[in-house]
Amino acid sequence: MLSVPAVPKNRYYSVQLIDGNTYNYGYIGSRATGSEPGNYLVVGPDWTGETPAGIKKVFSSTTPFSLAAYRTQLFNAGDMPNVEKVQAGYKVQPLSAFLKQPAPPAAPTINFLPATTAGIKEHFFEYLDAALQFVPPSPEDKDVRARLARIGVGPGKTFALKDLSEEHKAAVLLGMKQGDDKVGNFLTSGMKDVNHWAVGSLFGDRDFYKGDWLKRAAAAKFGIYGNDAVEATYPFTRTDAKGETLDGSKHNYTITFPAGQLPPVNAFWSVTMYDGKTQFLIKNPINRYLINSPMLPNLKKNADGSLTLYIQKDSPRKDKEANWLPAPNDTIYLVMRLYWPKETPPSILPPGSGTWQPPAIQVAE
Repeated sequence: MLSVPAVPKNRYYSVQLIDGNTYNYGYIGSRATGSEPGNYLVVGPDWTGETPAGIKKVFSSTTPFSLAAYRTQLFNAGDMPNVEKVQAGYKVQPLSAFLKQPAPPAAPTINFLPATTAGIKEHFFEYLDAALQFVPPSPEDKDVRARLARIGVGPGKTFALKDLSEEHKAAVLLGMKQGDDKVGNFLTSGMKDVNHWAVGSLFGDRDFYKGDWLKRAAAAKFGIYGNDAVEATYPFTRTDAKGETLDGSKHNYTITFPAGQLPPVNAFWSVTMYDGKTQFLIKNPINRYLINSPMLPNLKKNADGSLTLYIQKDSPRKDKEANWLPAPNDTIYLVMRLYWPKETPPSILPPGSGTWQPPAIQVAE
């Protein structure tokens, strides 16, 4: 049982429900359910109970384990106590506790494999076997799971890469590399190029994917647990207006939003800087990792009303520093986030063919 408090209408919040298939199977929040308080029931794939009184909606996960990602808008540093007040109103409890009934028998203890990046890379198939036992088969994955089972991969199986002959081991590793290459190619060709920003829709529910495992893998590689496009759209880029790789060691850059053409959203927008190789945030002297719409009162507009952001490793001068997004002394990866994008023109929706477009990144003169 997930309970949410009344949230002021001017403060965006959302609870994103994601299952073990990485399906976004439900939303609670400003866009999806409004700002009123409410109780919502989350159930597993084998639940057959009746909906109790006082429940606004039931959300069904396709897997027994699920994730709930809470987002609560913060306007500025002084706003933190107000955010904490909202967060204190979030409550999660078993249905039995909500109904004030005795708890059902506890589920059997599961000895999960300790998850580390190094461990997963070294023992990938053991982790895949372990994960698949918590993902009930579905019509969409029937064929691929049958193919995996033929080579000994699946719940209760013990595919051991180390025990294969060198020839078979090489074939498996080559196949994994080819698969990873397909995922990378999808992220560059499966999205629409809009002023050299990649714009598209990668995240959604079961009906959205329709068994498209390549799109699901691309979504996970791009940024696992991302939102549906109607909740948030994520244009991203590694190139400038000429299609050349963004590199803070070679150039300074600018992004200019013409007057009246800031990202059209109901909630907020941001432009976040990442290292082009690691996709991590960049340490910088002013501890700034993004520029977003709540910062607008402190940003300096141009004489014609447009807004220019300065993307570079060194300060663009003190008088322009309010609009400075510090870059690495290396390749750059930029992600724009548009939360609760407007659906009426101008809009980035539908992703890649909307009436609003992110402006191209220019090499600074």
